[in-house]
Amino acid sequence: MVVINARFLTQELRGVQRFAEQISLALQARRSDLVFVCPDRIQMHDSARRLNVQPVGRRTGHLWEQLDLPRYLHRHGSPLLVSLGGTGPLLYRNQIATHHDITYVRHPESYSWAFRTSYQLMTPLLLRNLKTLITVSEFSRTEISDHYGFPKDRIMVVPNAVGDEFQPGPPVQSRGGYLLAVSSPSAHKNFARMIQGFLRLKGHGRVQLRIVGAANAIFSDPQLERLASSDPRIRFLGRLSDQELITQYQGAAAFVFPSLYEGFGIPPLEAQACGCPVLAANAASMPEVLQSSALYFDPLDVEHITQAMHLALTNQCIRQQLRTLGLHNVSRFDWEHSAGLISDRIDALLAEQAPRRTPLPFNASIPK
Repeated sequence: MVVINARFLTQELRGVQRFAEQISLALQARRSDLVFVCPDRIQMHDSARRLNVQPVGRRTGHLWEQLDLPRYLHRHGSPLLVSLGGTGPLLYRNQIATHHDITYVRHPESYSWAFRTSYQLMTPLLLRNLKTLITVSEFSRTEISDHYGFPKDRIMVVPNAVGDEFQPGPPVQSRGGYLLAVSSPSAHKNFARMIQGFLRLKGHGRVQLRIVGAANAIFSDPQLERLASSDPRIRFLGRLSDQELITQYQGAAAFVFPSLYEGFGIPPLEAQACGCPVLAANAASMPEVLQSSALYFDPLDVEHITQAMHLALTNQCIRQQLRTLGLHNVSRFDWEHSAGLISDRIDALLAEQAPRRTPLPFNASIPK
């Protein structure tokens, strides 16, 4: 028996939860020895049903993970545990766990004091007891290893991917239309500079900037917030369903991803899968994930962001080239392949843990 820590099913669906969900579904399709357990108060009901998840314990959140989950594991012989969210039981030794990045270290301004302090305290304890750590890029592998001193050879890279529902629409031909951005409002996502860059655009009075995600907390400058709020071309769409998001990707002249720090970054791949040209910051993991398929800009240079937007809006050849390169790039990533990497590691650890039989002496006879 291999136990999957499915606490992610009780959380709001974001990048970390998407990774855990898709890897879990792909693992279940290839293995028959998995048991998925989670706290009560499930939010992702369809995935929970498909995974045949078993609610265990009485607690929720971190308390469930640190108390109820280990108790369940010890009652069942301390099997191998795979934790696919960002956390796991700190003192359980027979475990594979996942850590996507150390944004809370590099950009603490994006998080509350309680959040970043808890992660900075918990992560070294978790790493101390792991068989293997999963992360999503070579960039994050180096960052985690360098910061925590965790051996690189015990960190495996398992990339994100994009679901089959993300498909191209017809190429956008018009000079107008809209630019699209998708993200949480965290400070390191750099939306303030992106909006400043958009407001500097000349000759594109009918072009909109559509932002998917929560609108609050994006701005540190009240004057910028006032400018953005007063400009009807900037539209905050809130959170969208996958199908609504796909429609936005398919219709955009370009997708803008200005983030200062990403362990991987799923939205640019979603955009590329939908045939949308991508403009991206030349920072963190983005050159690794997007390679030559994006038009890069310096995320700290507002004028450079403006120039990238202008070029994408006015040059149809560049848009078409980015569309073609993007579709090729996204084909490098696949949830089945990523799950296969984890499945192989599970098999290797199970083989190490299998009881070894003492060989018979050379002259021993086998009982009849």
